[in-house]
Amino acid sequence: MHKFFTESHNITETEGRIHGDDVKHIYKVLRLSEGEKVILNNCEGIEYLGTISSITKSEVIVNIISKLDIDNESTVKIHLFQGLPKGQKMDLIVQKGTELGVFEFIPTITSRVDVKLKGEFKKLDRLNRIALEASKQSKRSIIPKVKEVVTFDEALEELKDMDLILIPYENAEDFGIKSLIKDLNKNNIDLNKINNVGILIGPEGGFEEEEIKILKDQGAYIITLGNRILRTETAGFTATALIQYELGDLGGKLL
Repeated sequence: MHKFFTESHNITETEGRIHGDDVKHIYKVLRLSEGEKVILNNCEGIEYLGTISSITKSEVIVNIISKLDIDNESTVKIHLFQGLPKGQKMDLIVQKGTELGVFEFIPTITSRVDVKLKGEFKKLDRLNRIALEASKQSKRSIIPKVKEVVTFDEALEELKDMDLILIPYENAEDFGIKSLIKDLNKNNIDLNKINNVGILIGPEGGFEEEEIKILKDQGAYIITLGNRILRTETAGFTATALIQYELGDLGGKLL
């Protein structure tokens, strides 16, 4: 069944309205017709089952049947601070990160970010559109937001609010996710209370040693993702997948 996101003010107890690009997609691509069932999400995590009552070129009206008890979100909110990459790599990062359950993306300027990218990152509209489309495809209950670019110092301030801070680093040795979980258990940290995880990924050139020292002093865990060096666009969703597996909802429930 197809899912569509529409702002909460477009949904009442009896009716929902879909506007924008989805309208054309509904009648021209999906070729849905009156009477077919769809799911509406109010962009705030609440979903409704409904049937299409009318389709025009400007809007689709849906009769609400019931509110659904569906939540496809992980209990772990992953805040992905991504060192600005070159080219179109951020598109892939947002798309795949959304599929894996990233809560929000924060483009970050670190020391080794290409100077040409600084002050020129104006892709937020497109990236948020990518997050929207990926949310539809993966049946997310929310649409993760791609936020404005922050500096390294601003990222440090935001990371202070996290329950756990992870920094994948190519020069980290032996201490990976498996060791991290063992260490947390050893220190009697309740894994069920880790709700917000900040992951900071370096750009193509990686991190400066001074940046790693600052992060470590702030309580971040400097981890390895394995023996092979991953590209910046791969490291983020690899770390996300590992944390979702250990602390979140990836891999299913233990029966």
